[in-house]
Amino acid sequence: MKPALINAHAQQVLQAVQGTVASHSPGADLAITRSWRRCLDQYQLDPASRRAPNVVEHPRLQDHRAPLEHIIAVAHWQMSNLHQQLGRDGHVVLLTDARGVAIDSVFNESERAEVQRSGLWLGSVWSEDCEGTNGVGTCLVERQHVTIRRDEHFRGKHVGLTCSASPIFDASGELLAVLNLSSVRDDHSLQQHFQAMALTSLSARLIESSFFLGHDPHRYLLRLHPEAGFVGLLGEGLLSFDESARICSINDAALDLLGLSRDQVVGQPLTMLLETPVDQIMSQASAQTSVCWPMRLVDGRLIYGQLREPVHRSPLLTPPAPIINDVHVCLEDPRLQRGFARALRVLERDVPVFLQGETGTGKEAFAAALHRASSRAGQPFVAINCAAIPETLIESELFGYRGGSFTGARKDGMVGKLEQAHGGILFLDEIADMPLALQTRLLRVLEERQVMPLGGATARPLDVRLISASHQDLNAGVVGGRFREDLFYRIAGFTVQLPPLRERSDKGSVLDLLLLEETKGTRIRLEAGVRERLLKQPWPGNVRQLRTCLRTLVALSLEGRVTLDDLAELLPAVAVPVALAEDPLGVSERQTLLALIEAEHWHIAHVAARLGISRNTLYRKLRHHGIARPG
Repeated sequence: MKPALINAHAQQVLQAVQGTVASHSPGADLAITRSWRRCLDQYQLDPASRRAPNVVEHPRLQDHRAPLEHIIAVAHWQMSNLHQQLGRDGHVVLLTDARGVAIDSVFNESERAEVQRSGLWLGSVWSEDCEGTNGVGTCLVERQHVTIRRDEHFRGKHVGLTCSASPIFDASGELLAVLNLSSVRDDHSLQQHFQAMALTSLSARLIESSFFLGHDPHRYLLRLHPEAGFVGLLGEGLLSFDESARICSINDAALDLLGLSRDQVVGQPLTMLLETPVDQIMSQASAQTSVCWPMRLVDGRLIYGQLREPVHRSPLLTPPAPIINDVHVCLEDPRLQRGFARALRVLERDVPVFLQGETGTGKEAFAAALHRASSRAGQPFVAINCAAIPETLIESELFGYRGGSFTGARKDGMVGKLEQAHGGILFLDEIADMPLALQTRLLRVLEERQVMPLGGATARPLDVRLISASHQDLNAGVVGGRFREDLFYRIAGFTVQLPPLRERSDKGSVLDLLLLEETKGTRIRLEAGVRERLLKQPWPGNVRQLRTCLRTLVALSLEGRVTLDDLAELLPAVAVPVALAEDPLGVSERQTLLALIEAEHWHIAHVAARLGISRNTLYRKLRHHGIARPG
């Protein structure tokens, strides 16, 4: 924006605060005037300042994101949906934390330059004391939906924006986050702005409800509404209670329905609200609620409800199994229990942990669970997938660089993943795909406990605990010269073998927890035979594949019901067992294994060495082909 226009806007702000502005001016809105007065008197901001918005550095951004990973997972789909509903062009959707720091965003990639000029990117700080009157900052102060149009912004730099922001509260009524929609163009009609306001507010309520439905699966969840047809829809009342029928949390819709405040309800017995006996209510509980039933409030009013029974906690973990990447980590399989407990003990002694498992077995989720159960739970957990980053970029991603150290480098440089993890835990996934040259540098860093950024002159001290993982056999990589032997011994202080889903004894619990997460409170009922059929599948893609299948089934379900016909359409795509006669490659592999085993007289180590694979991998192949040593 031109300096003259910024100065003119600053003059308008001062006139409005002093009460000399004309009544038709935006400054006549008392809420805006109050905010402008705060900006001048409390924050001592300059409306003519042309400085860029504050942006937190990446390591600090992770500190803002980490406590809200659960809400980011819930919100991102809704943010994308909101962006799409508004036609995408010229709109930016931001999710900020309660301090106004942008922790997630959705916008058109083609508009990145325009978005960045407006200051609407990850890490930007939009609190009112930093940026003056704006959607996010004023929403945080007012604790209600606000829309700030163009020159209603305090700072002249932001008058090109129109922002609608809605607060998102947690189950305790605390302000959790803000959903903000900003228009970076001036060609949107007034009707489009009103539509944006309504959709932003609606999206925030959907995120809030979704969060409430999933925030504590170990409590009873009661959904209620005066009309049976509205139970399960936006606007329903929600409350949770424990095994003793004591109310733990409640949403605003339920408080409005009951005509009570949160302080009057939370911690009180359910009997203070309901005339219907508690035993009768709890008898209606089920894992997949689908039927509404009537109950009567103590004031005589009739309402309708559904009751979701709690998911029983796994006895393994203390504290309980955490939620990682929006999925409950299920560790009820005895092998996983033992592996987790032992891995945690050695990790606490700074022994590197290596996770071996097929693709999709949940290696990152397992690593993140170790982090949350460790003494470093409050420190960073930094994950990097060595297979997902181009070889030309992985060095700068890991070690960082100083500004101007190579063509295309950021002017202010970049902190590498290793340094971001200082004081916490670094997780290197698919480490077998790390180039040999970088394996040498990584080994030196782990031995010397210091890191040198690219183009840097001084090494920086490094305190990280390491977890690495791969679906490949690193022993075979060492034999084949693709992986350094000395690095292998350095990272594999203790190895945990994560079993494939088909071999897990707790796959029923895994299925139930994934389904609970994917339904996000939607009423879904599995027709007879569906669950059994799902559990019989071999799932070569493991937990990741099962989750995708369940998500598809939930999307395809009609009237909240998943049928065998729905499942039949997906099974060919999710690994229906193939007979050996129809699998010539399988037949060939089986014959080869039999020939080698007979030649080596069942000496497994010799067979594995000839094949260039580990003994564990060989044993898995033998089980897969049904090959057993003769009695």
